[in-house]
Amino acid sequence: MIKVIKYFFQSLMIYFFFVIGRILGLKKSQFFFSKIFQVIGPRLKSRSVINQNLETFNSKINQGQKNKIISQMWSNYGKTFIEYIFLHKFRKENKFLTIENEYILENIISKNKPVVFVSGHFANFELMSMVISKHSIKLATIYRPLNNFFLNPFMEFLRKKYVCKNQIKKGRAGVRDAIDYIGRGHSIALMIDQRVTEGEIINLFDKPSLTTTLPAQLALKFKLNIVPVFIRREKNNDFTIKFYKQIEHNKFKDKIEFTKYLNSQFESMLIRNPEQWIWTHNRWKL
Repeated sequence: MIKVIKYFFQSLMIYFFFVIGRILGLKKSQFFFSKIFQVIGPRLKSRSVINQNLETFNSKINQGQKNKIISQMWSNYGKTFIEYIFLHKFRKENKFLTIENEYILENIISKNKPVVFVSGHFANFELMSMVISKHSIKLATIYRPLNNFFLNPFMEFLRKKYVCKNQIKKGRAGVRDAIDYIGRGHSIALMIDQRVTEGEIINLFDKPSLTTTLPAQLALKFKLNIVPVFIRREKNNDFTIKFYKQIEHNKFKDKIEFTKYLNSQFESMLIRNPEQWIWTHNRWKL
């Protein structure tokens, strides 16, 4: 009962923020919620977890550098939060997005063969699936539902309407749904950077970490190539989305070797852009 009450008031606050955001408009909201999250964020999440994660990422950075990364992370977090109610603008107007290596999407369309798109929670991570689906690639996206059942239906509505209409809930049932979508010629998109209890223990920045092997499993079982995707928020709050060369499914002997390589790809993305990743997750908890 306490949890229900907590979720209820939490959702009221978030819906109130969304109303304020629509009144302010996109640009003013990005600025306002960037500052709000920089103030309230450190009070809501464990700073010790964030610092520990940063220490694992790079033990050589000093506290001043950590503080800068943390501040910019909360800034991006706030912007991404309020951008959910402006997803319709991102969907409709191409001016917010620059695509690097767009030919990779065109090749996927021409070959008419599904692939697995993988990325991490960088910048506004919802834009990956939005861009892919806007290119008329048949796509299904794996996502983790929010714990807050007062808020989750609205977020699912936004994702289905403006990001990708085919949403797959994370979990065993979701794996079956993903297989079904692949059988119908759909590509799959998912994030590979969060800790998953059903994952395998594979090093990330030289420290053991529970890691999803689902992309590798799908690629090996159905002979699908994998396309890494990197998203970066620019200073003007536009975005650059980079699609990397397809990783051939037959390069690796098993899912562990494949996943180790995918982790290395994610590591290189994180090294380039630590300020726009979500450091609040206890990523290395076993």
